[in-house]
Amino acid sequence: MVVEDGDELGRLGADLVAEAIAARPASSITAATGESPMGLYSVLAARHRSGALDTGALTVFQLDEYLGLVPDDRRSLLGWMRRSFLEPLGIPDSRVVPLLSGGAPERACAVFDAAIEARGRLDVAVLGLGRNGHLGFNEPPSPPRSPTRVVELSADTLKDNARYWGSVAEVPSRAVTMGLRHLLEARRIVLVVSGATKREIVHRALEGPVGPQVPASFLRTAEGDVTVIVDRAAWGDR
Repeated sequence: MVVEDGDELGRLGADLVAEAIAARPASSITAATGESPMGLYSVLAARHRSGALDTGALTVFQLDEYLGLVPDDRRSLLGWMRRSFLEPLGIPDSRVVPLLSGGAPERACAVFDAAIEARGRLDVAVLGLGRNGHLGFNEPPSPPRSPTRVVELSADTLKDNARYWGSVAEVPSRAVTMGLRHLLEARRIVLVVSGATKREIVHRALEGPVGPQVPASFLRTAEGDVTVIVDRAAWGDR
């Protein structure tokens, strides 16, 4: 659906997530960082504060993270998720499954996948869209059954994330990401996209060929309910 602005995007996205939580209070959720979903999280937080949204039984699985950061680096994506999603919704660390739980990253990825599989599958995935079509850090090319894994970040992603780090040279070149397999199996997927810089990739993902060169295109083959909410700037005047 195409909406006029970020406020409407946030309200509609929050409606879908809240509906899913009401239907399954013990939902397993993953929540993207990035700018597009921040309004959605603000609306959910307001509903939680008012008592309209019960988050007491949720489990949150981290979507992606940089490798090589020192503990408590404020630029970490876990820290960003904690500030924007977990703390405002009253979700303690005890109900968060981080990607990097200690030891070798590859082993941590296997443990993470096993934790999702033990719960069956994700109930809700709130996602943003990278300018090259990535979901999480599933960079092109990524096959639809890709597992949680260590990845090399693309030049496009390094450039786009440089604003958070000061320069491209400062952005970590490696990361770990939940794989497309678990994302595409989620019962409900809410993809939110805002801004004119995403216009080309929005149309490639929704209207172009489905394939690993645009990982988000696989949303059109997902098992569960998929809703894409795009603001007018990201969609254009079609």
